[in-house]
Amino acid sequence: MMMLQDQNEQTLAHAAIIAGMGLHTGEPVRMLVRPASAGTGVVFVRTDITDRDNRVAALAHNVTKTTLGTVITNAAGVSVSTIEHVMAAFAALSLDNVVVELDGPEVPIMDGSAEPFVQLLDQAGFRRQMTPQSVIEILKPVEVIEGDKRAALLPSEQFEVRFEIDFPGTPIGHQAVDLVVTEQSFRDELAAARTFGFLDGVEALRAAGLARGGSLDNAIVIDGDHIMNEGGLRFADEFARHKALDAIGDLYVLGMPLLGRFEGIRAGHGLNNALVRELLSRPDAYRVVTRGPALAQVG
Repeated sequence: MMMLQDQNEQTLAHAAIIAGMGLHTGEPVRMLVRPASAGTGVVFVRTDITDRDNRVAALAHNVTKTTLGTVITNAAGVSVSTIEHVMAAFAALSLDNVVVELDGPEVPIMDGSAEPFVQLLDQAGFRRQMTPQSVIEILKPVEVIEGDKRAALLPSEQFEVRFEIDFPGTPIGHQAVDLVVTEQSFRDELAAARTFGFLDGVEALRAAGLARGGSLDNAIVIDGDHIMNEGGLRFADEFARHKALDAIGDLYVLGMPLLGRFEGIRAGHGLNNALVRELLSRPDAYRVVTRGPALAQVG
């Protein structure tokens, strides 16, 4: 069996709060992240809802929508949307157990990246727990294909992400990013990469009830052949880096860290989630191992 470094589950040392606006609702929202006991996982709580179950676990079977963001919904019909950026921060900073309280239906978009959430978590601090951490190890290749889009998980001794995008005739063009994802590489290479969109599609999105809070403060906006944001890009390949960030967040609905290589070509939230579901339907393609001294197999 592959040797993994011993590591226990982790939560926050303290609670921390952040406030912003929902990208799609355009409504203000306050988000409080709290420590949680071992075995809790990531759970969102809608504090504005009190007449039914307001807790939504960030797990694959609760993902209900993937149009321009990942939405989770519980059995009582309570939803939380646009979870992918904060989920990416949880995954990269190895936060296993946390409760996220929101007074609205959507995680605040902040500047369109995961960096404000990394800063929030740093402010809260981290605390190791007594329970050994479990990890999903990819044993066999799994892939989903939709036209010219592809998402795949492959065996690897570390968590790696490759993402390739192609927007011919735009300032984006062809971009690819490929890196081993560690806490440090995420902080340095991905966390600050912002979401992006095209100006000519904004009216249609808003008519569909989406992107009502979108602006140059929280997204890279492309108009024809130029980028509208006054400060330009944070990375030359910021678009591909952000898609990699999204994928890390979307994969974390597996409920534990991943030991394997993700490859995405023109994929989005929908294909990322389809890949997660395909993996979970293939018990021969993965196993769950514990990062304990004996590394006992638990699934």
